[in-house]
Amino acid sequence: MTDEHDDHDEPWEGSAGDDAPDCDRVEEELRGAAAVLDPVPAELRELAVEAYALHDLDARIAELAFDSLVDALPVRGAVDVPRMLTFRAGELTVDVEVTEEGLLGQLLPPRQARIEVLSGPQAGASLTADALGRFTSDAPPAGPFALRLRTGGEVVVTEWLRA
Repeated sequence: MTDEHDDHDEPWEGSAGDDAPDCDRVEEELRGAAAVLDPVPAELRELAVEAYALHDLDARIAELAFDSLVDALPVRGAVDVPRMLTFRAGELTVDVEVTEEGLLGQLLPPRQARIEVLSGPQAGASLTADALGRFTSDAPPAGPFALRLRTGGEVVVTEWLRA
């Protein structure tokens, strides 16, 4: 029972150059154990892949500057009022009205653009903003959505919101 050698006094084997464990092998074993003991749910993995497929490395993000659900004062007696959204990316402003009938929007300063309504990994509705920056869609977004605008060589993507 009297052991003069105490393991706690020795440095960890991995701290020495030649005795370092194979980190790749250890990581592989840990990943294997985690996959068996705590696997990632299939629907979460699918959502992660879909979200990655939608990212655009060159896109600027248009941040939400106004949301009538949060920022507007309620009007007594008003029923089925449209949701008003304003996004900003630098000098570009995107105003969007969301109703049960669809989307109505405008880009300021006015410019032509191709607009995609993103709602999943597949391509969403494709819209066109005219020379005055106006665009419409006959289909309201369902669930989370964002807009991807392509104007000239610039790509702008709005923040994601739930319809």
